[in-house]
Amino acid sequence: MAYTIMIVDDSMLTRMAIRRILEMLDLDMTKILEAADGKQALRLLEEEDVDLVLADLNMPQMNGIELVHRMKAGKETAQIPVVVVSTESSTMRIRDLLAEGVRDFLHKPFTPEQFRSILIRNLEVCHGND
Repeated sequence: MAYTIMIVDDSMLTRMAIRRILEMLDLDMTKILEAADGKQALRLLEEEDVDLVLADLNMPQMNGIELVHRMKAGKETAQIPVVVVSTESSTMRIRDLLAEGVRDFLHKPFTPEQFRSILIRNLEVCHGND
């Protein structure tokens, strides 16, 4: 199955780094989409079928938490898994994010191996390939 993955982060360097890792992985990907904030991500989600969203928390315009809330409230986007990729380290905050519908959490900085493991785990769970 070919996947479409969206990277949502206000840092162009972070988006480029994540894109580079995605391109290095041996996964069948149709597209890698990028958005600089939650508002731009929601616009893209209206136009594209996305299998997984990788989102930062702290962004201008619309942060990652509001993006998750809006996605979970939308009929077309409620089932799209979101993995938060952030420097956030509070265990309580991470627990709250998971309770609010975030599928998984990846702490920055991360290794390509950590990234690959979380990515594959979430794509397999969400698409019944486990």
